[in-house]
Amino acid sequence: MALTATPITPRFGAELSGIDVGKPLSDADFTAIKDAMNQWGVCVIRGTGFDNAAHIAFSRHFGHLETAPAVKNRPRRHPNTPEIFDASNLTPTGEILVDENMVLHKKGDRLWHTDSSFMDLRSAYSLLLAYEVPKEGGLTYFADMRSAYEDLPADIREKVDTLQAEHSLWYSRLLAGFPITEEEIDGRPKARQPMVMHQEATGRTAIYIGSHAMDVMGLPRAEGRALIQYLIAFATQPQYVFGVSYEPGDIVIWDNLATMHRGGDFDIYKERRDMRRTTVREGEPPEHADDPFTAYFSASAPKN
Repeated sequence: MALTATPITPRFGAELSGIDVGKPLSDADFTAIKDAMNQWGVCVIRGTGFDNAAHIAFSRHFGHLETAPAVKNRPRRHPNTPEIFDASNLTPTGEILVDENMVLHKKGDRLWHTDSSFMDLRSAYSLLLAYEVPKEGGLTYFADMRSAYEDLPADIREKVDTLQAEHSLWYSRLLAGFPITEEEIDGRPKARQPMVMHQEATGRTAIYIGSHAMDVMGLPRAEGRALIQYLIAFATQPQYVFGVSYEPGDIVIWDNLATMHRGGDFDIYKERRDMRRTTVREGEPPEHADDPFTAYFSASAPKN
């Protein structure tokens, strides 16, 4: 069967059907999926039947996969498959997370953001697979940053075309209530990113911003943050946003260079939400094995 893309909104998001992604993909099948991603920015595939290995194998079609960081005193939930990033509210032993610092850290994921914008090596695609979902809530919300760019007032669009912002994971955590100061954040790694991204495959341009963005280069801090907040508020108006609900086995793929997203609320202390993500690096694969996320968290560790 040929791939069918059923739009979620007129300009943004689609559910894909017609291709069994549980079987090896032909080049033509993957080209059809990639074309759908270019057009819609976010694509949902229901009932994949994937386990960790199949999730990873499918994701490799999109490019080089990052590995989840190895953080001191915090073991990976999936040590045998380091390409799997844990997006759950569970501990490594599978219990509901109650550690307040970790809860506050993960709370930052409920702010509008784009994955890994705080890294010099940007993420292109994210592929999030559902294993367990809460009875209520727990959606993922997406914002159409290409349409938002196209609809910006002309003077704002012209302004952001030439600007860059500095991004820090820890700034979004501060916004979410994590116990860290701006002085500590200023001493940790940041990444400088353009505030717009041009997509060669479609000729479209997207706003590239989110809660990790803390400063606009060349502007006073207060003015830069006011611009960041304006852009996030503009891009998350109802006409640019939709939410994805899940059943186990559903996967959602999004283009980090054309979207923002955030996790939706649910009862994190009573409901289990086991979501697992692979992350595809932008550009060509590295010549040698690397582990930039582990290096990032090592450089972010408090200095004694």
